[in-house]
Amino acid sequence: MTSRISIARPAQGGGGGGYQPDPHGFGNSRPSAGYRAANPDDPIEKLRAFARQVEDMVDIYAQPLRPHLPAIARLLIVSTFLEDSWRIVTQWGDQIWFLGRHRHFPWGISHMFLIINVITMLVGSGAVITKRHSEYAVGGLLGVVIMQAIGYGLIFDLNFFLRNLSVIGGLLMVFSDSMYTRKSLFAGLPSLSETDRKKYFLLAGRVLLIFLFIGFAIRGEWSIARLFASLIGLAACVMVAIGFKAKWSATFLVLTLSVFNVFINNFWSIHSAHPQRDFLKYDFFQTLSIVGGLILLVNMGPGGLSVDEKKKTY
Repeated sequence: MTSRISIARPAQGGGGGGYQPDPHGFGNSRPSAGYRAANPDDPIEKLRAFARQVEDMVDIYAQPLRPHLPAIARLLIVSTFLEDSWRIVTQWGDQIWFLGRHRHFPWGISHMFLIINVITMLVGSGAVITKRHSEYAVGGLLGVVIMQAIGYGLIFDLNFFLRNLSVIGGLLMVFSDSMYTRKSLFAGLPSLSETDRKKYFLLAGRVLLIFLFIGFAIRGEWSIARLFASLIGLAACVMVAIGFKAKWSATFLVLTLSVFNVFINNFWSIHSAHPQRDFLKYDFFQTLSIVGGLILLVNMGPGGLSVDEKKKTY
């Protein structure tokens, strides 16, 4: 009970002219109603402290690589397009046969379809890597994703759809990284500022990047280890999507997907004549592309529309 008594409370009946050692209440030991001291034993506080330590370690060990992260990320993002263009060139006859026999492309149209895809992927990938006209390059590569989904009849394949959503997310991260201040071509008309556009593109890129892991979580045979890994991965995906500890969770997904990619999509261990080799190689380079988008997220941060950014404002 004595802890609830203020030592600065004036004595009753002392009159208005009595002595008051602390007239302004500075000596009141009772904390204010809006303040609560952090409890170091609280599990949430322990988790926050652990997350801060991990972020500090990531910043320390990634410091030597930080100047090179954007270039590495861009190269990984377009790796799936470079591999796909090489596949089309080296398997030209098989591609023409498939488009004509199974997709019923007229002779000549299939050739033009493949030529446009190869040129767009090579030129767009080179522009992304060299950071020249990246906005147009991203638009061209997005067009390739859509054309191939329709041309090869894979638009209704769930695995293909989720993977390509993640690839599009990586391309949007490139677009956000390449945005620069430009004067509006139509002065006087209402438009979003460059900062606002970048925030929305970063949000869209973050959300789309996580679909690859969602596809991994929902397919395949289930086990206790797979369930545990999927739950942790999905938690990290949600953190990336809402922008809560986004750098930490994106780093975790980079490491997880890299290990998964090497051990699951190990196309180099399969004979070159085996048909499964091409599928594994395709999955391997698509996963590399998504890892590149996550690395770009680690380098840039989650952007304005995120929990991390909102916490800074408070």
